[in-house]
Amino acid sequence: MSGTDMSIHKRTAAREAADMVKSGMVVGLGTGSTAAYMIERLGERVAEGLEIFGIPTSDDSEDKALKAGIPLTDFGAHRRIDIAIDGADEVQRGSLNLIKGLGGALLREKIVAQAAKRFVIIVDGTKPVDLLGERAPVPVEVISFGWECTAEHLAACGARGVKPRTDRAGSLFVTDTGNMILDCHFGPIENPEKLAEKIDRIVGVVEHGMFLNMVSDVLVATPEGVERWEP
Repeated sequence: MSGTDMSIHKRTAAREAADMVKSGMVVGLGTGSTAAYMIERLGERVAEGLEIFGIPTSDDSEDKALKAGIPLTDFGAHRRIDIAIDGADEVQRGSLNLIKGLGGALLREKIVAQAAKRFVIIVDGTKPVDLLGERAPVPVEVISFGWECTAEHLAACGARGVKPRTDRAGSLFVTDTGNMILDCHFGPIENPEKLAEKIDRIVGVVEHGMFLNMVSDVLVATPEGVERWEP
């Protein structure tokens, strides 16, 4: 399948997810290319009369939402989100556990997902896997102080490679919250819950990109149409 065809399928799934939103909802706005299609569709629906508030998961999503005309709010006004819609880098078949964070917004994405009554994921057909880590590294957001020591502890958890993320200019990537990301290559992860517990105990780790037992629905864009998966 060509990249153009894939984009068309992703846009179809993203628009279907956006059409789940109803007036009166507070909506978590994901980050990334697939989420951008969703934000675009929500902007169209707002122009048609849909009344919602959005909470974006990144500065980029905030900019896109404002340009689309979506009114924004924050957790100071709304502690709970009715529905959050986002993409993912891997989705484990069966459990629907996720790896997220290759776009650099995993911390805010997980805060929004945890606050959401319903967490909907949109992916293309390349993202489902049998085990997390088959294709994607686990992004781990860390504070910059002592990150070298944090990286050693992550390696001791079984990572075959731990690499600081860089931007296009070759400088260290900095998240919207001012932290670094270490991309950790574990390979196929047999027990993500156990690995998550180990990573959570490391001082210097802010959050990791394994989203476990959080998903309500997954929309998978395929050439045959949009498949909906549920846990």
